[in-house]
Amino acid sequence: MAGNVDMAGRRGRRTWKPKAEINIVPYVDVMLVLLIVFMVAAPLLTVGVEVDLPNTEAQAMTTSEEPMTITIQRDGTIYLQETQVAYEELIPRLRAIAGTGSEARIFIRGDDGVEYGAVMRVMARVSSAGYTNLGLVTDPAGE
Repeated sequence: MAGNVDMAGRRGRRTWKPKAEINIVPYVDVMLVLLIVFMVAAPLLTVGVEVDLPNTEAQAMTTSEEPMTITIQRDGTIYLQETQVAYEELIPRLRAIAGTGSEARIFIRGDDGVEYGAVMRVMARVSSAGYTNLGLVTDPAGE
């Protein structure tokens, strides 16, 4: 009979009391796995149009806002951000974005093999759409 007696000297079953604490170890493990997944996946989400930029010795520009980009591929295909646009549709698309003009910066990315005249024609179209703040994108020398 001594085996049924608990520490307090009472007989009978022990009463089960719920714990008022949370075990956070599994949650920390899940959060670490999610962190690793997002760290690996984040660079893959910034997909752009593939273009071979010319190399220059210019310094990289720093900007706080995401600029609009126009890409001209080697075959003359024009992209506004990641959307393919015909040369004739460039002005209406740009005007639809900003109305009568904008101070927003537009970066023009021309492939290293595209002819100079094609880049200048696109720049003229962008300028006639009311945008005055244009920039040309290049790769720094040595990269």
